[in-house]
Amino acid sequence: MKRILNHTGMEFVYMDIYKYIRIMRKLTYLMVVLAVFMVGCNGQSTSDRPVKEARITTDIKVSNDPAPVQLTKEEFLKKVMNYEINQNTWVFEGEKPCLVDFYADWCAPCRITSPILEDLATQYAGRINFYKVDVDREQELASVFGIQSIPTFLFCPLNGDPTISSGIASTPAATKEMFIKQIEELLLKNQTKPTI
Repeated sequence: MKRILNHTGMEFVYMDIYKYIRIMRKLTYLMVVLAVFMVGCNGQSTSDRPVKEARITTDIKVSNDPAPVQLTKEEFLKKVMNYEINQNTWVFEGEKPCLVDFYADWCAPCRITSPILEDLATQYAGRINFYKVDVDREQELASVFGIQSIPTFLFCPLNGDPTISSGIASTPAATKEMFIKQIEELLLKNQTKPTI
């Protein structure tokens, strides 16, 4: 570094250009690392984030495990509704009423509802199917059903139109009570599927 005086007598410090470039590179690198860290930790989803759990496919039948089943678009079309064929009318494809949880791994309320839905899947085993749709992986499904916020739940009875509910209650216990009430009212009142 060189210290020189300008024409007014003020002292200035000049740095060698190569030292300046090295310092700027280090600062740039530090800023990039900091930006990546902040984006990765602020709850935003990224498509290249590694999947933490394996997908459960419907080809593998696990009879003793009533846990919610992860659905892809193709599975959704077969098990819930084929919106590509039935574009203007609701035609339920399932044999039992179902509850579809639209969620994301980074969503805190979604993480609260996950164990509640697992408990309810056990409680209602054989009577209701519980499904999960990751809105980051299945963006078309989220778009088709107009999912604006998560968690959002699609209640599909055997008869009638589906109902969409969004959000959770203030406590896990109240959330579970809310789900039980919705399941009883929206899914289990009229269970018989009409024959055509």
